[in-house]
Amino acid sequence: VQLQAFGGGLVQPGGSLRLSCAASGFTLDYYGIGWFRQAPGKEREGVSYISSSGSTTYYADSVKGRFTISRDNAKKMVYLQMNSLKPEDTAVYYCAKDRRAYSSGWTVALQYDYWGQGTLVTVSS
Repeated sequence: VQLQAFGGGLVQPGGSLRLSCAASGFTLDYYGIGWFRQAPGKEREGVSYISSSGSTTYYADSVKGRFTISRDNAKKMVYLQMNSLKPEDTAVYYCAKDRRAYSSGWTVALQYDYWGQGTLVTVSS
């Protein structure tokens, strides 16, 4: 099982980035996927979640209305479109595989059994 997050980079405040998570070694269709982030000196936090079918999505309050999660099971990809980025969005972003198709407790790290290596997003002028 592997998850590879990519698409991070340096962007100015107000800008946009799209993160991608490439899944391999398992059938993506059967599992929910979460995006987490960890800023320097801060704890890891849940950013967004999408159920296996894509029918249910969740967002942290801090990103609601700015971020959109989506998935393409045929391509084995999950995406996080990030708009109106703020300096406080600066962090390493990770994608993670849920143990199940859907988890209401999506912010709990123990719900996930595999994690990607992370991609750095820096929002700065």
